[in-house]
Amino acid sequence: MIADKKNHILITGGAGFIGSNFIPFYLDQNPEVSIINLDKLTYAGSLENLEEIENSERYFFVKGDICDSVLVERIFQEYRVEGVIHFAAESHVDNSIKNPDSFIKTNIEGTFVLLEAARRHWLSDLGLPREGYEEARFHHISTDEVYGSLGDEGFFNEETPYAPNSPYSASKAASDFLVRSYYHTYGLSVVTSNCSNNYGPKQHDEKLIPTIIRKALMGEPIPIYGEGKNIRDWLFVEDHCRGIAKVFEEGKPGQTYVIGGDNEQSNLAIAQKICMILDETHPKVNGKYFDQVAFVKDRPGHDWRYAIDAEKVKTELGWGALESFDSGIRKTIAWYSNKYQKV
Repeated sequence: MIADKKNHILITGGAGFIGSNFIPFYLDQNPEVSIINLDKLTYAGSLENLEEIENSERYFFVKGDICDSVLVERIFQEYRVEGVIHFAAESHVDNSIKNPDSFIKTNIEGTFVLLEAARRHWLSDLGLPREGYEEARFHHISTDEVYGSLGDEGFFNEETPYAPNSPYSASKAASDFLVRSYYHTYGLSVVTSNCSNNYGPKQHDEKLIPTIIRKALMGEPIPIYGEGKNIRDWLFVEDHCRGIAKVFEEGKPGQTYVIGGDNEQSNLAIAQKICMILDETHPKVNGKYFDQVAFVKDRPGHDWRYAIDAEKVKTELGWGALESFDSGIRKTIAWYSNKYQKV
């Protein structure tokens, strides 16, 4: 496996939701690997997410910005970085509508800085790796939102044309194209994965599922955009971590892989499911949790439906989701219930 030769891997944004689930998983699965976590620690990242491995001799944390080219260069030199898994991104759509500038800087410029560092350190010429970096690889983590919105039928796959509808998805689309260009222009070994909506432990409170659980337990209105009919394909974060590892280790250079959970759910159905489970596990004295649902004004450019056909990653790399939505959401509710009841 390629990963056996990548002993020092740079993870960007590793204190965020998916990154902080991936790092402990990957360290556990690969005892020969050391990980350097570069994270700016914005509101979306917390080192509390990584307490389980903070004392590991194979884990190093660097606080900093991926747009800081001097810092990124120093990390590549000091740790002899042989692999990059690039999670770091501004990702909240509502924030991108209000303040798009930070999305352009982090998601586009930051990706460029990382690609340039990788090119300088791993290649001696076009398509010619430096000695010792023959197996070096850059894995770019992206989103299905770059493909725009689906109607009631159909699925996104690797051939779907890009049609981003928010500043967030547009900035991620631009970064995807940058990564692609470094393969075709310079011969840099890159792979990209575009995932559907993730859920599970350690997600920021602002996201849909943590918000529903938190508001329900606190007895507050549970906000649902529009009529709650917008549909997403939901992927349990641990399944995504296994998919990322597969793509990083075994994906073909220059290729894109879409990763989805085969779990299409409307926002309203998500709220109904969570409330039903909470009625079982944390029953209210009076009434049902679903009584707290409150419909709010829809956000601008709200995509109607996302759904992924993950056949390529399943057939070529042998990946498949292990969690059903029922099992995954129950694990998620248990984790957040414990978190919010400690507050």
